[in-house]
Amino acid sequence: MSVPFKIDPEFARSLDDLDFLNAFRSRFHFPKHNDHDTVYFCGNSLGLQPRSASYLFQKELDDWAKWGVEGHFNAENPWLSYHRQFTASLARISGALEKEVVATNTLTVNLHLLMISFYKPDKASGRVKIIMEAGAFPSDQYAVETQVRMHGLQPEEAIIELAPRPGEHTLRPEDILATIEATGDELALVMMGGVNYYTGQLYDMASITAAAHKAGALAGFDLAHAMGNVPLELHRWDVDFACWCSYKYLNAGPGGVAGIFVNERHIDNPDTFRLAGWWGNDEATRFRMRKGFVPSPSADSWQMSNAPVFNMIGLKASLDIYDKTTITELRQKSVKLTAYLEFLLQDITHLDFEIITPSDPEQRGAQLSLLFDRDGRKVFDILTANGVIADWREPNVIRIAPVPMYNTFEDVYRFYEILKGIQL
Repeated sequence: MSVPFKIDPEFARSLDDLDFLNAFRSRFHFPKHNDHDTVYFCGNSLGLQPRSASYLFQKELDDWAKWGVEGHFNAENPWLSYHRQFTASLARISGALEKEVVATNTLTVNLHLLMISFYKPDKASGRVKIIMEAGAFPSDQYAVETQVRMHGLQPEEAIIELAPRPGEHTLRPEDILATIEATGDELALVMMGGVNYYTGQLYDMASITAAAHKAGALAGFDLAHAMGNVPLELHRWDVDFACWCSYKYLNAGPGGVAGIFVNERHIDNPDTFRLAGWWGNDEATRFRMRKGFVPSPSADSWQMSNAPVFNMIGLKASLDIYDKTTITELRQKSVKLTAYLEFLLQDITHLDFEIITPSDPEQRGAQLSLLFDRDGRKVFDILTANGVIADWREPNVIRIAPVPMYNTFEDVYRFYEILKGIQL
């Protein structure tokens, strides 16, 4: 039986005392406000810097200075195979086989590369449509729209946008599945986020994938807000492809290298098309410099170029920490941390906001989105002035994301006290 929450700073500290993950907090740099740690609830936008990152950067700089080009082979972490040190960790976090994941490129680049492989509209049969969220993050909207145009189609004829019912803020799972079924043999691809960036809603990727496959279509996901936030079982769910950035919950730093998942049945299928780059060629023949692309027998074959080592160091620093725990343990803390935040927010009645993120823990990650009827920007600015780093999203939402890797129950209580003290 869970312990009932209390509005009490000592209670918050007692929860931290029982949290073995709290030891990870000291491994990260926190921005300061008046010489104290900020209440940093913006890991859903940019995760904090691991303290080990500067050491790891310096080590690579030293190896570059020492070895020059020979660092590809002689560096402590040889650059030729640098990306491979992330494979096992990313596979564990995403619920994938190791051959199905690779750290490479940036998110939107990866989304384009994957859609080129897996969005294959057939005008003759009429199977051309893509289902996505209405109001998806703009990068996803732009990518999908331009992919559609590349095939000579118009977005308004090819894209079906899933919107909440009138008066509601989130999608009903049954409405998602019903739309997939109704689209039927016109459907080529379901392309959705794993967690919606604006509302924080976590989608049932397993059921969405199954419904897409039943309709004869493929299913792909943008996991920008899901990777490192919620448990994933991409292989077991039979997801066709996915991509993610690593600078949010994976703490890889601004512009840090992203990643992809490709289901092994597509990797092993010789008919699977991908745009070719030298670094995607099978390593056994890569340096023969011959004509004719021979794809690596893994997700590595979607790589374009050699590993951007200095863009990968932050990810290495972070995954070294992830390897000391599990996504299950992080999720257990996250559910409790976010529930405590929700409990405290319900005590604040003088500010005009509602929580639009689902209250069901199975339908959300770490984030709660606060929708303000008025004065939202003013509240956000006051929070910032008082040492809270959160995220403002137009037109009227403040996103609050307590990250289990480094946030505490005391952080949540401090936020509550600051928000409750705001008088407009």
